[in-house]
Amino acid sequence: MTTLSFSNSDNPTPDQASNQQKALLQGEILVETRSHSAWGGAVTAKMYLPIARSHVWQQLTDYPRWVQYFPDITKSEVVRRGEVKRLYQVAKKAFLFLSVQVEICLNVFEVLGQHIQFRLEKGTFTDFTADLKLEDCGNGTVLTYSVQATPNIPVPGVFIQQAMHMELPENMRKMRQVLCAV
Repeated sequence: MTTLSFSNSDNPTPDQASNQQKALLQGEILVETRSHSAWGGAVTAKMYLPIARSHVWQQLTDYPRWVQYFPDITKSEVVRRGEVKRLYQVAKKAFLFLSVQVEICLNVFEVLGQHIQFRLEKGTFTDFTADLKLEDCGNGTVLTYSVQATPNIPVPGVFIQQAMHMELPENMRKMRQVLCAV
């Protein structure tokens, strides 16, 4: 599978929208990378899942299971339940010549069956936000995952963006493999 770049404009031309839809249905991961800050990056990835949105939602909100979706995450646990959940995650990351462990506490906001927002409460990032959106598409679901982050380590944003552009599609493929195996 290849990774295709896309423009996340609010008004794609009909041809662009049709081409993106075809690529998604053929299993492509569509990726858009953008700058976020001098030391951070932002990326949005879209993929098609040939399973119903309700089934995808049920699996995605099982947050301890995220260690199966993202190989770098070594721990993912809900430490507070309620209207706003708190999620604690640990990841080990090799970046350039560094190997680092990152820890984050995220506030999680859910719109049932449609949208999950992750907002940094504290951790080894200057900032971190992620948004996960689900949309019906035929008999399946389009999952859009957007992340923007600035790590505490001083690495130029262009390197962060490049790493995100390369890694998020691989993580999304792994997520699709796990989600569709059930």
